[in-house]
Amino acid sequence: MTSLPPQPLSPLDGRYRAAVGSLGEHLSEAGLNRARIHVEVEWLIAQTDRGFFGTQPLTPSQKDALRAVVTDFGQADIDELAALEATTRHDVKAVEYYVRRRLELLGLDSIAELTHFACTSEDINNLSYAITVRDAVQQIWLPKLGLVIARLTELAEEHRDASMLSRTHGQPATPTTMGKELAVFAHRLQRIARQVEQTEYLGKFSGATGTFSAHVVAVPDVSWPDVSREFVESLGLTWNPLTTQIESHDWQAELYARVSHANRVLHNLATDIWTYISLGYFRQIPAAGATGSSTMPHKVNPIRFENAEANLELSSAVLDSLAATLVTSRLQRDLTDSSAQRNIGVGFGHSLLALDNLLRGLGEIDLDRALLLDDLDHNWEVLGEAIQTVIRGEVVAGQSTISDPYALLKELTRGKRVGAAELAEFVSSLEIGDAAKQRLLALTPASYVGLADELVDRLAPHD
Repeated sequence: MTSLPPQPLSPLDGRYRAAVGSLGEHLSEAGLNRARIHVEVEWLIAQTDRGFFGTQPLTPSQKDALRAVVTDFGQADIDELAALEATTRHDVKAVEYYVRRRLELLGLDSIAELTHFACTSEDINNLSYAITVRDAVQQIWLPKLGLVIARLTELAEEHRDASMLSRTHGQPATPTTMGKELAVFAHRLQRIARQVEQTEYLGKFSGATGTFSAHVVAVPDVSWPDVSREFVESLGLTWNPLTTQIESHDWQAELYARVSHANRVLHNLATDIWTYISLGYFRQIPAAGATGSSTMPHKVNPIRFENAEANLELSSAVLDSLAATLVTSRLQRDLTDSSAQRNIGVGFGHSLLALDNLLRGLGEIDLDRALLLDDLDHNWEVLGEAIQTVIRGEVVAGQSTISDPYALLKELTRGKRVGAAELAEFVSSLEIGDAAKQRLLALTPASYVGLADELVDRLAPHD
């Protein structure tokens, strides 16, 4: 048997690349290296702007040329860095040598020794990870989540008045509307999205053990904490003043926990929609030419929601592991975070793939309102709650002497099917006021939905 040509090991880079490939712009090794070069270049510019060691500020054209090293970063540069790392056996050192080469090509070799000046590798790495994760979340993951929330909001509005039998514990229960139930998911996800939007992306820039030791020895008369803060903030990050060699990764643990929480709410959505499809409440709109089953041609399988379930579970497994691992580092530094952080893209990739499937799945379903009403019409016993509650009020108001309304309705309805005629006869015989009796006689399972329709308005407007 001949060997296969090189193949992607992960389905994220193979079968599902079209759905998640945009994350590679940020959360790939190449994206990380481009961010590292960005940090190194900006540090060079910051040092010359301050005139360290008698240097002059770079001219605008020189700054533009240096920054173009970042913006023009492409495949040839990726290959060059890979070759450098094969020699250095150190990823950040390879980046340093790459930047030095560019300084020489630009005629700026006089400032080459300021490349990576007073930095430990983690000064570059932590800022680069913060930049790449921030951009991936803000530019790709959150917008996709927003599309899912927007679709849920549309469906909630469309079906706000679609009365539906509830199933608490899987059993017939007080009716609701499909719109209100979908609004619950949209509301939950809106709240988590706001929390993710408020994430602080922290950065440190303080040397080998977070003490500015080399900085102070090299340039004693500079306020290094101020320099560090200004530099970190210039990258759009929040400065962390107290660290070891590494930034402590607490912001990452917080972010991944929130994304994992969103995953679990989305998982709940996927299983509920799957169940509604199973009950026949939602019909799936078949795609032209698609096959549901290899042997049963009638089937339209709910694969979008099943695919989402699996990928949400995988995403949370990775993100939960990262959140637990990254907050611990032995003494002033160990390398467990180095390997762990290379899987950030995997965690977000599976979540993004799930969002893509959910969005497509939610666009391929149609509500069968007639079936919902038929289901309600076969479950008049759910009005037992309404009847016993009204009787209680009548007893308090002196309009009834019924001693135990709950027991009375329990005897009538528990474990039994009770039809419209039986309930009407029962209500007509009750010792309650005429106004209360008429309200109950007018009630149907389809109309017993309280404020479900109005509650949809509690959803925050979606941009």
